[in-house]
Amino acid sequence: MVRRVLALPSGRIAVVVLAVIAVLAALGPLLAPQDPLATSDHTLAAASGAHWLGTDYLGRDVLSRLLDGSRVSVLGSLEVALTALVVGVVPGILSVYLGRAFEWITLRLADTLVALPFLLFAVAVVALLGNGITQAMLVTGVLVSPLFYRVSRAATLAVARSQYVEAAIVSGASLGWVVRRHVWVKVLPPIAVALAQTVGVGFVIVSSLTFLGIGVQPPAPTWGGLLASDLGYLSHRPWAPLTPALLIVVTVWACNLLADAVRDVSGEAGRALLNNRRARANRLDKPDPAPAGGA
Repeated sequence: MVRRVLALPSGRIAVVVLAVIAVLAALGPLLAPQDPLATSDHTLAAASGAHWLGTDYLGRDVLSRLLDGSRVSVLGSLEVALTALVVGVVPGILSVYLGRAFEWITLRLADTLVALPFLLFAVAVVALLGNGITQAMLVTGVLVSPLFYRVSRAATLAVARSQYVEAAIVSGASLGWVVRRHVWVKVLPPIAVALAQTVGVGFVIVSSLTFLGIGVQPPAPTWGGLLASDLGYLSHRPWAPLTPALLIVVTVWACNLLADAVRDVSGEAGRALLNNRRARANRLDKPDPAPAGGA
């Protein structure tokens, strides 16, 4: 699947953009040219050689704060996606095999979680448990998990009715072996699509919470916090909110683009794409017929 995704132009663009964001998250504090928390007398300064993106209202270097704040946004979005993956996929697959009681309970739980507004619930959890981004992201991941539950359940139902899975169960194969050998291969592509989309949703949630000043204590930098602080000084630096907003938009766009690329190369669409490429390669490999010689 990875080779198929990279074979698409959209897949390559998404992977490159997300790789750059991952590097910023891993090495951002080390790449920051200045201390992101150090203040100075040069407040609201324009872009210059010393400050490539200028300074904020306390004289702190904006570029350094963007680089240092990338880690919070990336880790928060990954916490949402991985929590939703674990909480949603496991009961989604098991609901097909563990009987009607387990199926009914998990379906009702999924319906209940879907009805809860996850952003508002995350704010409430932060108010109860303290101003920390980790607990807010974990709770948000649980509230987003019905997406993975429904995707994994639908894919497992399609596989469970196949003859080779029924034959394996009749022959005495264990549930774990059937899931590992037959079910997981079919369930993985739609889960990968949902995972890429959920990472983008996680970026939006983290940015929204930090924009409201929830989850991270100031003066710690975050993309959403920088966007909020820049909006208060538009008369002095009207272009300042563009950089953090652009980073958030591009990252979410790359996640959705990657999800579309994974969807395009999986299932029937992926097989059709592969067959078309093989047919095109065969046509190119065949030599042109020699022209008929004249009498």
